[in-house]
Amino acid sequence: MSEGGAPNAASLRPGSLWAYALDLYGRPGVEARLLQLQDEHRQNACLLIWSLWMAAEGRAADAATLAAGAAMARSWDAAAVEPLRRLRRDLKRASAGPARRRERLREGVRALELKAERMLLEMLQDASPAAGPGPLPAADALASAAGAWGAPPPANLLHDLAAAAA
Repeated sequence: MSEGGAPNAASLRPGSLWAYALDLYGRPGVEARLLQLQDEHRQNACLLIWSLWMAAEGRAADAATLAAGAAMARSWDAAAVEPLRRLRRDLKRASAGPARRRERLREGVRALELKAERMLLEMLQDASPAAGPGPLPAADALASAAGAWGAPPPANLLHDLAAAAA
């Protein structure tokens, strides 16, 4: 997810993955942990949020569902999210041009990046299994999603995120 605070909560569908993501991202410690997992351990924050939402909803995702979600996230990241994130970060470090104009442009790019992340979360929601009778263990869901993405990060970071999400 993008750094710099939670996205706007306008036009939410109750129970949607986007509504869950906004609520989750605003909880103490969640943003920092997600950015650490994304930036230092090359995890996909949207995929991790999806796994937490599925666990909260009792949606049991098998290995094939997680692999398909990871493939979708990789493709969308390469096409939309990562180019926007790079541009936003490059604009933060840039020294050319007036700072206030650069910052206005950077805010516009941040808005596009958030829109791309929201679209990914909507695609992941559409690919989700049906809700089950009750919540599933969040730490297990995170570990499975992180493994589907690639080399799992340290388990303590996933446990910290699961605790912050609770």
